[in-house]
Amino acid sequence: MIPATLTSHERHGRYPQALVVDDFRRNLAAVQARIAAACHRAGRDPAGVRLLPVSKTIDEARIRQAYAAGCRFLGENKVQEAHHKWEAMQDLADLHWSVIGHLQTNKAKLVARFASEFQALDSLRLAETLDRRLQLEGRQLDVFVQVNTSGEDSKYGLAPADVPGFIAGLPPFPCLRVRGLMTLALFSDDAARVRACFVRLRELRDRLRQQAPDGIGLDELSMGMSGDFEIAIEEGATVVRVGQAIFGARDTPDSHYWPAAGP
Repeated sequence: MIPATLTSHERHGRYPQALVVDDFRRNLAAVQARIAAACHRAGRDPAGVRLLPVSKTIDEARIRQAYAAGCRFLGENKVQEAHHKWEAMQDLADLHWSVIGHLQTNKAKLVARFASEFQALDSLRLAETLDRRLQLEGRQLDVFVQVNTSGEDSKYGLAPADVPGFIAGLPPFPCLRVRGLMTLALFSDDAARVRACFVRLRELRDRLRQQAPDGIGLDELSMGMSGDFEIAIEEGATVVRVGQAIFGARDTPDSHYWPAAGP
């Protein structure tokens, strides 16, 4: 039995700003220690969990410090912001970008141009547009299918019931390398309700994996952020998206991006 783990959304504003390379090294080590502890509780190998630092709203100078501290893959919510940063840091050839926020089809050409990963695929129209743009670029792209496991109208993503049909419609798009599923849990200090979102995604993935079309990979689960990634790991996360615990508190809390759950 895994002991009860609490969320830590109340830490917003308490994560100190990382201002020098040593700050980033210290914060990265602290997050990796939390990952290892959560894996130990769940009987998992920490090597099976990838940390994706999220650099949204972070300026180029501090991203370069994070790079110096060892970050080689960064997540961004807004594609135009991410594309601008990619253009500004072309000298860092081994720095890769994951777009983790909702994408409109008219921005697909930007993702096809520079991103190494896209974690918010939620429509076949977008899949078709991305695939066409990737063909023009001569590239392929790792993608995750976004699932709305909380049922909140404020969140993007497919309803769990719609995911099997969506997955079945992806094989015609060979430039999209489907890796797994992604979700945003309830933004809540009720750990049981947060955990239920992660359980829902894992159980959905496990069912889908039995009938996935050839070429569709469903090994990965991207779930968990600074306030709840330990619970996500206990429930099977293979990718955790962590921003504030690495870079420091943002000017606006996560609830600004993902409204809190109702009563």
